[in-house]
Amino acid sequence: MLGTGRAAISLAALSMAIAASASAQTAVKIGVLADMSGLYSDIGGQGAVEAVQMAVEDFAATDKTLKIDIVSADVQNKPDIAAAIARRWFDTENVDVLVDVPTSATSLAVATVTRDKNKVALFTASASSDLTGKACTPNTIHWTYDTWALSHGTGAAITKSGGKSWFFMTADYAFGHAMERDTADVVKQNGGTVLGSVRHPLDTKDFSSFILQAQASKAQIIGLANGGGDTINSIKAASEFGLLQGGQKLAGMLLFISDIHTLGLKTAQGLMLTTAFYWDLNDKTRAFGERFAKRNKGRYPSMTQAGAYSATLAYLAAVKKTGSTQDGAAVVKSIRDMGPIDDPLFGKTTVRIDGRAVHDMLLVEVKTPDESKKPYDYYKIVSVIPADQAFRPLKDGECPLVK
Repeated sequence: MLGTGRAAISLAALSMAIAASASAQTAVKIGVLADMSGLYSDIGGQGAVEAVQMAVEDFAATDKTLKIDIVSADVQNKPDIAAAIARRWFDTENVDVLVDVPTSATSLAVATVTRDKNKVALFTASASSDLTGKACTPNTIHWTYDTWALSHGTGAAITKSGGKSWFFMTADYAFGHAMERDTADVVKQNGGTVLGSVRHPLDTKDFSSFILQAQASKAQIIGLANGGGDTINSIKAASEFGLLQGGQKLAGMLLFISDIHTLGLKTAQGLMLTTAFYWDLNDKTRAFGERFAKRNKGRYPSMTQAGAYSATLAYLAAVKKTGSTQDGAAVVKSIRDMGPIDDPLFGKTTVRIDGRAVHDMLLVEVKTPDESKKPYDYYKIVSVIPADQAFRPLKDGECPLVK
C-alpha cells in the first residue's frame, strides 16, 4: 500500500513538472501571408508555408523553449486585403510575425500595420528597395533581395558587356516602378541610355502590344521589370514575335528558378539573372533543396522560399534570446544585435538598422539543355557579388532610422 502511494506521488510530481515545463514555453504564432493562387504562387505559396514549417522543425529539434504555431492565408496580391488580414491576425488571433508577403505594394501596406501594432514582418518575397529606404520601420526586415541588388547585379553586368541601349517592359505597381528606376540608374551610371518604357497591368495574359512597342524602340536590351507569371508570359511572347531573332536581347530583372522550370531550358538558356539563393551552390544548400523537393512534389526551392526558412530561423532565435514576442521592435533589434548570422542558406548575414538583411548575391547564367545533368540543374555561377557590394549603401537609402 505504501509503495502504491509513493508511485502516485511520483506520478503527480511528474505531471506537475511536465505542466510547469509547458507553461514555461514562450508561445509564438507565425502567419505566412503568401500568394496561394495567383501569378506568384510558384515562388512562394504553399512552398513558403512548407519552408517555414521546416524552420520550425529544425529549431524545435534542438530547442524546446518555444511553443510554435503556424497559420497561413492567401494575400491575393491586394494591399487592402493584406492589411486587413494582418490587422485581424495581430488584434484577435495572437499572430506575432508575418513571413513572405509578396508584391511591394502589399508589403508597404503591411509594414505600416506591423509598425503600428509593434509586431514583426519578415519580407522574404517582395522587392522594392523603398522597404529599407523611405518606408523603413523598426519592426520590419527585408530578407531576400531587392530592386537595388537585382539591378546592380544584372543591369551592371549586361551594360558593361555591351548592352548600352535599354527599353523597359514594366509591371504597373510599386515593384515594377522601383525595378525600372533602379535599373535605369545603373544603366546610365555605366554609360548606357534608356530609350523608353511601357507599363502593363499586373497578371497580363496578352503581351503582344507591349512586345511590338519594345521591338519598335530598337533598343539592344529589353529589360523585364516584372515578375512571376508576367515575366514568363513576356519571354514567351518575345519568342513568338521573333524579338531575339531580330537582334534584341531580354534581361529578366526578377527571375526565379520556378520561372526557368516553367519556360524550359530551350527557351530560357543564356538568360543572365541575379539571385540570392541557388539550391545547388554547396553542400548545405543542396541538403536543404533536396529535402524541400521531397516535401514539395519534386519542386526545388525558390530564393523566396529559402528566405522564408532562413528568416524564420533568425526570428525564432531572437525570440528565444529576448524571452518574449510582445515587443516586436525589440525582437528585430535582437536579430540585428546577433551580428553576422552564419545562415545555412545565405551564408554570413547581417541585418542593418534600416531592416536590410545583407548577404552575398549570385550572378548566374541559365544553362543550355545539354549542360543540365539533373533535375533543376539550371544555373552556372558567373560571379558571387560580395555582401558589402550587393546592396545599397546604408547612407543612400533615406531611411529615417539612419542618423
